[in-house]
Amino acid sequence: MDKFLPYRFNLDTFFGVLGYIIVVFLVSWVISRVVRAIIWQLIKSKKEDRFGRTSIQFLRNSVSFVIGLLSVIYVIMTVPAFRSKATLIFSGAGILAAIIGFAAQAALSNLIAGAFIVIFRPFRVGDYIKLDDTRVGIVEDITLRHTVINNFENKRLIIPNSVISTDSILNHTIEDSHVLSFNNFKIGLKADIDLARRIIQEEAVKLPTVIDYRTPDQVMSDIHQVDVRVIDVYPDHIHMRAYVWLNEPFQEFKTKCALKEAVHKRFLEEGVDLPIPININEIIKRAN
Repeated sequence: MDKFLPYRFNLDTFFGVLGYIIVVFLVSWVISRVVRAIIWQLIKSKKEDRFGRTSIQFLRNSVSFVIGLLSVIYVIMTVPAFRSKATLIFSGAGILAAIIGFAAQAALSNLIAGAFIVIFRPFRVGDYIKLDDTRVGIVEDITLRHTVINNFENKRLIIPNSVISTDSILNHTIEDSHVLSFNNFKIGLKADIDLARRIIQEEAVKLPTVIDYRTPDQVMSDIHQVDVRVIDVYPDHIHMRAYVWLNEPFQEFKTKCALKEAVHKRFLEEGVDLPIPININEIIKRAN
């Protein structure tokens, strides 16, 4: 083929081939940008459909690579000098790919792991996930090589796909966005437990993210929507825990802070006995 679009190239000369290659890759770049822009519009239209959005976003990240690869194949098959040596080129490329593949096993494993993540969907773009105490946040992007997590300090965690695909992941939002939040409180040994329980329950239901997750039978039995239990009694305090259902997992930490503050203020206002730390050294000193 000695012409491309309306412009003729002399593919028997070095500069003709060079110009042809430049035009092919320029057109490929334009096509890639247009396709990525279209996919981006699809992503924005699927804000609520995170399963579809994840697949489309992964496809968007793959577009440049795929179109670039197709452009290289197109150039080889349309330039006579390259086409006549296509068998040699592809056989050499196969050997080179084997060498590169052996040297870049990590990169290939990331690519395969990324595809598996999109296919089997242990998490999606927009999910709130936790790998450990330091790697917590919202999945922002899944690329060919890595997954990007935006933590709650607005910092990005870049985790290779091969690593995140083999780790155990706590996904807060994959099926149900409602979460049961454990809120712990300490009161003094002589505190009125019933009063403390009532205060915790009253302050919890005031918070906007707290929901009533009771079954109809529990409602008919007049069971309070916030369950507060005595977990244990220690030498210096009573440990109580409130089980609070929330409709927004991203607001759990903020809700916990608000509840602790409100309950502590009520404890002080209504005279709930607070724990006094026991200083063992001071007790021994007084005994002597």
